[in-house]
Amino acid sequence: MRKRSRRYCGSLTHCSADGGVASSLDGALSSLLATAPTKFDETLELSIHLGVDPKQGDQMVRGIVRLPHGSGKAVRVLVFTESPEAALEAGADFAGLADMVAKVQGGWCDFDVAVATTSAMKEIRSVAKVLGPRGLMPNPKAGTVSDDVAAAVKEVKAGRYEFKMDRTANLALVLGKRSFGAEKLRENALAAAAEVDRVCPAAVKGRYILSAALSFTMSPAVTISWKQLQAA
Repeated sequence: MRKRSRRYCGSLTHCSADGGVASSLDGALSSLLATAPTKFDETLELSIHLGVDPKQGDQMVRGIVRLPHGSGKAVRVLVFTESPEAALEAGADFAGLADMVAKVQGGWCDFDVAVATTSAMKEIRSVAKVLGPRGLMPNPKAGTVSDDVAAAVKEVKAGRYEFKMDRTANLALVLGKRSFGAEKLRENALAAAAEVDRVCPAAVKGRYILSAALSFTMSPAVTISWKQLQAA
């Protein structure tokens, strides 16, 4: 059996469900924030198991979350553009076209999000096989193909990100850092939950959300009631 740390075991007293009853959002956040902090600023994550069939194309779940208070993560943005100077001034960490395509072809992927102008998309098709499997390929539906580079970079830096269901019908959404406090984490959680509900596929029959839980990076998880979350 895996040996748990003393801090983790102590956290279980705060995170254990009351008789197996799922917590409200406020109750879950209160329990998690009462756990002993680590030496770093932990990330809060919402884990969801969906009642969809991941083998059916019409039951794919994906969307875009815009967290009102950001994720707390420093996002490295690469912009594929013919005007790299303007992109760098807008806040991009890396910018260029032919030179950036060559670096990616060489195996470099030291960035979190890639943005591209409409005209640059023709040039970066050659690296689609590199970016696609890593979830880094610019996509108009995700807002990462835009001729308004400044606005696109600003949104990504502010905490907008794309989520996608995995092969086992699970979702994992980042909601922010422990240091945000209860109110900001609550507002971020509500924004994420609203987007998950919004992208529910029409082909889904029965329960859409089978289970949901909140946890910090190094804490036990707290099961939450999706119905109470929707009503919050």
